[in-house]
Amino acid sequence: MRNTPSIPPGLIAVTGDEGSGKTNFLRRLCGELPPLPGELPHPDAHWLDLSLPGLDAQTALQIWAEQRLRYPRWSAELQQELAQALLLLAHQDKPLYMLSTGSRRKVALIGLLACGATVTCLDQPYAALDMASIQQVRGFLQDMADHSSRSWLVADYEADPRLTWSQVIALDGNR
Repeated sequence: MRNTPSIPPGLIAVTGDEGSGKTNFLRRLCGELPPLPGELPHPDAHWLDLSLPGLDAQTALQIWAEQRLRYPRWSAELQQELAQALLLLAHQDKPLYMLSTGSRRKVALIGLLACGATVTCLDQPYAALDMASIQQVRGFLQDMADHSSRSWLVADYEADPRLTWSQVIALDGNR
C-alpha cells in the first residue's frame, strides 16, 4: 500500500521533467484529483491553478475574499504585504481579464501564500513573473524554509539552488 509521503515542515521541492506528474502529485495531495490506490490527501493542503481559469471577470480582491472564507488562518496582513511587494495594489480592483499573465499569477500566488494552510502547494511559482517578483517570492519562501509547522511544496523542473530545502521529491513520470 502506497501512502502519501510524509511531509516535513519547511520547503519541499517536487522536481521532474515535463509530464513527470508534478502537478498531478500536488493536486492529489490536496484532494483536487482522486488519490492513487493507497494514497491519502492531506486534510489541510491547498493547491491553486495559478492561471485562475474561469475567473476572468473577478478582481484580485474578490478572489482573495473567497479564499479568506475557505481558509480560517488567512492572513490579511500578509495579503497586503505581498500585494505591495508584488506591485499589485494598483491592480487589485481590476478584473483578471485586464491583467497580464504574470500579474494574474501573482494574484493566485498571494492567495496561496496568505492562505495559512498547513501544506501549501506551489506549481512553478516563478513562471511568467518578472525578476523583481521572482526575488520577492524566493525571499518569502526562504523565510519559510525553517518553519516549524507549515510545509511549502514547490513543483518545478529542478529545485531552486538559492533555497534551503527540507526534502526533494524527484518524480520520474510514473506517478
